[in-house]
Amino acid sequence: MEIWSKEQMASIHTMLNPRSFAIVGATPRQQYGGRMLAAALRMQDRVKVFAVNPKYDEVMGVKSYKSITELPQTPDVVAVVVPYNHVLSTLKEAHAKGTRAAIVISAGFAERGLDDRAGLQEEVAAFARESGLRISGPNCLGLANIRDNIWLTSSSRQMTGVNGKVGLVCQSGATLFGPFLARAADSGMGLSYVVSTGNEADLEFADFARYLLDDEGTTVIAGFVEGFKNATKFIEVARLAAERGKPIVLIKIGRSDLGKRAASSHTAALTGSDALYDTICRQYGVIRVPSYDDLLEVAQLMAQSHKPKQPGVAVVSHSGGICSLTADMCGQAGLDLPVLSDKARGVIDGILKGFGWAANPADVTGKANSDFFPAIMDAMINEPGVGTLAIASAGREQQSDQVIALRERTDKNVAFMWTGTRDTSPSLSKLKAAGVPLFYTPDSLARGLRHLIDYHAWHEKRMANGFARAPAITATQSQTLTKLRALKRKTLSESESKQLINAWGVATSMEVCTQDADAAVKAADKLGYPVVLKADSADIPHKTEADVVRLNLHDADEVRAAYAAIISNAKSHAPQARLNGVVVQEMVSGGVEVIVGVSYDPQLGPTLLFGTGGIMVEVYKDVAMRHCPITLAEAHEMISEVKGAKLLQGFRGKPACDLDALAGVLVNVSHLAVHLNGQLAELDINPLLVLPKGQGVKAVDALVLFKDS
Repeated sequence: MEIWSKEQMASIHTMLNPRSFAIVGATPRQQYGGRMLAAALRMQDRVKVFAVNPKYDEVMGVKSYKSITELPQTPDVVAVVVPYNHVLSTLKEAHAKGTRAAIVISAGFAERGLDDRAGLQEEVAAFARESGLRISGPNCLGLANIRDNIWLTSSSRQMTGVNGKVGLVCQSGATLFGPFLARAADSGMGLSYVVSTGNEADLEFADFARYLLDDEGTTVIAGFVEGFKNATKFIEVARLAAERGKPIVLIKIGRSDLGKRAASSHTAALTGSDALYDTICRQYGVIRVPSYDDLLEVAQLMAQSHKPKQPGVAVVSHSGGICSLTADMCGQAGLDLPVLSDKARGVIDGILKGFGWAANPADVTGKANSDFFPAIMDAMINEPGVGTLAIASAGREQQSDQVIALRERTDKNVAFMWTGTRDTSPSLSKLKAAGVPLFYTPDSLARGLRHLIDYHAWHEKRMANGFARAPAITATQSQTLTKLRALKRKTLSESESKQLINAWGVATSMEVCTQDADAAVKAADKLGYPVVLKADSADIPHKTEADVVRLNLHDADEVRAAYAAIISNAKSHAPQARLNGVVVQEMVSGGVEVIVGVSYDPQLGPTLLFGTGGIMVEVYKDVAMRHCPITLAEAHEMISEVKGAKLLQGFRGKPACDLDALAGVLVNVSHLAVHLNGQLAELDINPLLVLPKGQGVKAVDALVLFKDS
């Protein structure tokens, strides 16, 4: 089902492409309302502007109306710049006038951390949902259509002259209209739209990103997000972006505890688990970056480049030192700098005549500023293993013209690392105007090229395999779940937990629940020795700690003794525990222990965890995670990511394990996680024994915790 309605997208379109605009709270003073009116008046040739403020008859040379109701026409967009306690009434008046889009600049809502302000923000949100008047904000600085030079913003900073393919959506208005626009203007970066979303009482990052996916002139979406109000929307927009081949480049706050606290106090947004956000970004192709400059440089690179024909990178510079440092950074980023062929070295050596070195990277000394430079660049970029040429220099205008000409005639990617002053260089200005992707340090260049290569490799693989969709829950699964939920317990016993996972296709060990020692012996005789005995109780989830597990029992006497000890220890450990009985279980051997689990994040929903057993999980946190559901290809990726997976592939003479069966279990458990979303709190299958190839897997222990009813 489509998350976004046509009406919602139409309202965003109106915000970004208005024909008329009213500012409630317009003022002649250089405050928010005054700056917004001043910005709006500069676009009067394209947009009809109305000032609304009962205190004035005229503001900045235009008539000031007493209220929205008195306006001679219905404005496409209303900007609200009034005290927080008058915002809701202003929005109601705008809605009554027929307006469908509003920008709330006013602050003093949930970001203050006060219960009554949060409640008022929820009232604003509820009104937006009920009325259909869509709202950006509150506590934002507005937005701009840079392509058409339309600025609905209370910021004094504007950016002109550089239109481009990157749409920038930022929760923080001061960050957007401060460092982002300043750096974008300084680097010559082309933007299509910029949007500050503020507290996101109604419209949020994912809503504007969804609109930009439909905009033909926007090919990359860049974002600065402190917390997602609705992570499901974020995941869905990331999936759609991948399907349309539009990369999302993102700064997501919350990598540290300090960052999380700052985010919460600023926008009252929950930041979620950072490790899960990293997982989801990788899974859905979102390029997560750490800084302003990385965001803009990588977004520009993605917008001005295409899929590399080869992963190899060639680097050329006028400086040996720059070559060495750049090569070092590329190596740390895992990039491949292919060795040049004899043909390419011959061409370059013939030009250098004993100076510099003909290699990759190539130090071409002063020839970087000569008529010979195009021949050097051609020799390097035409190497069969090279998909991208990076020039690291700061030459004269001739050099920039040569680089721009190369970019126009080659079907490979070209990037430039500028090594000189950024102030008033005509050469740099030419590169900016031509849209050549620019970097300013070797490490940022290496990171950017790594993202470019990785994204397109991921995208090709993802489009081949598709995204996972959980199938409909079956009748058997539904009946099993209903039966277990009827127990009205938060925690299931091991045997009950195994009933649940077995319904979702996870093979479990053979076992019998017994009520006395004689029955236990009969069960053991039937299963075949050796056997395992365990207490089965939802009130004793950690059986090893309670000493209610006995392994490798070989005869009836051992079974009787184990039964008595388990009953005694269970009563001693948890006198009030409800004991279903003692389970007699087959002793499964010959496999490798792994753990499979499901957890739920309040924002991000179900997450699948996989790791090898023992200390690799407990000490080294050797795990892989994915958002649920997953595909079979993703399951195999998870297995390969875990360092301990070498044990599964056959280690030191032991047979290789059944990786296909394990991957199938991971897929099935991911479907279980989706089907039980909202009911399941946690699932642990630990251990799951992966048997030799062709013999499958068996869950020998499991624990299910439901959410409170």
